[in-house]
Amino acid sequence: MTARDDVVIRPVELADLPALYEHQADPEAVRMADFPARERDAFMVHWRRILADGAGVTLAIVAGGRVAGSAVSWRDGDRQMVGYWIGRDHWGQGLASRGLAALLAELDERPLYAHVATHNAASIRVLEKAGFTRTDEAIEAGFVYALQRRR
Repeated sequence: MTARDDVVIRPVELADLPALYEHQADPEAVRMADFPARERDAFMVHWRRILADGAGVTLAIVAGGRVAGSAVSWRDGDRQMVGYWIGRDHWGQGLASRGLAALLAELDERPLYAHVATHNAASIRVLEKAGFTRTDEAIEAGFVYALQRRR
């Protein structure tokens, strides 16, 4: 894996949504994440609501001038969750790690939580590299990871 110098991480914009939709609609990415894709209209409504609400942190990961993925944080009950999604054309370039690091730098709250599919070794490595550890809690087809303190 080589580091990329042409990566920009910035807030998600409405113009990013078509690329983010395509990333989450990729059947291989859906299999890796073990998370169902949304239909286009539902995806757009969901993201427009997130962007209008402004309660979470939504970062676009741009590589070579193209939207390569996103890193996001949102509230789920009493937990602050984090997640990331990278388009398959950009896998293996360290972009999930860079996006997650940028996201964590913007979040003061700890602990933070993430869900990961049991078979997604690459995503597990991203979380562990960022300081997350696996909890004893299990979810359907996956694990719960937590980051307890700020690095």
